[in-house]
Amino acid sequence: MELPLFDQVADLIRALTPEELGEVRVRSHRRGVKVWFDTEKAPREHYEAQMLARRHIDGLDGMALEVGFHSEHPKREDNEAALAKVMTTESTWRKTLGDEAEAGVFLGAANWTRVSETWIEPDLEDPELAFELASRTVDYLTSIEPARR
Repeated sequence: MELPLFDQVADLIRALTPEELGEVRVRSHRRGVKVWFDTEKAPREHYEAQMLARRHIDGLDGMALEVGFHSEHPKREDNEAALAKVMTTESTWRKTLGDEAEAGVFLGAANWTRVSETWIEPDLEDPELAFELASRTVDYLTSIEPARR
């Protein structure tokens, strides 16, 4: 029996994440996977690969996948401060993440911030999708996490 997509992604993230980043924590669910380090409970600043309504991206019907770093504090200024810290090393992480990574307001929640990218209408039946999602999530982990420490 094949694991659901985001369970596969979670297993691959655990295997691909370098140990020097800390103890990787991963929680998968039907529509995504959340990743963080060391603490038992997921912090407000974390990484995700998740399905989103496409309307949050371009206003059209359909779905998309989003991969990247999130700051989801209750207060907008805390999220802006978290993003500002990550942006101080943009020239470094941009080398790995490229122009696909967009920094700014979270898609669908104006008080949160993100550095992430979206994949419009991906083929959820693609046998390579789990690896592609996990690999790209690990790109975000290894590029952004050092700037946050």
